[in-house]
Amino acid sequence: MAVESRVTQEEIKKEPEKQVDREKTCPLLLRVFTTNNGRHHRMDEFARGNVPASELQIYTWMDATLKELTSLVKEVHPEARKKGTLFSFAIVYPEPKRQGYRVKDIGSTVSGRKGIDDSMTLQSQRFQIGDYLDIAITHPNRALPMQGHMRPY
Repeated sequence: MAVESRVTQEEIKKEPEKQVDREKTCPLLLRVFTTNNGRHHRMDEFARGNVPASELQIYTWMDATLKELTSLVKEVHPEARKKGTLFSFAIVYPEPKRQGYRVKDIGSTVSGRKGIDDSMTLQSQRFQIGDYLDIAITHPNRALPMQGHMRPY
């Protein structure tokens, strides 16, 4: 007699997030690196035990949301408080096979506006203690440079 699973792939992917009791759970040290040019740091800036100079150290929990982290960054970077400032989040994590780092874009928030990624948590993106968070800040008066080259053909 054949037994068939009725669990869908979507149910497998959706692992329930554990509720963090912030009163009883010790926070983790989150090492955050920011840029003000709208682009994430290059991976070679994390090579050979080095890290970019723009480090913020934040004590938080795995259930911290991107919006919550945005608020903490704005406390340190007053120029980022301007409405319309874009915060693009990425996790930088070690890749043992290549002895380097990889980056995973996880979402973005906009200062002064609600967005779909606001309630996304570190835990939901499989952040692991020891990973870094890289935040590319784009000010509203600066458009991102065009990607690629335009040729007059």
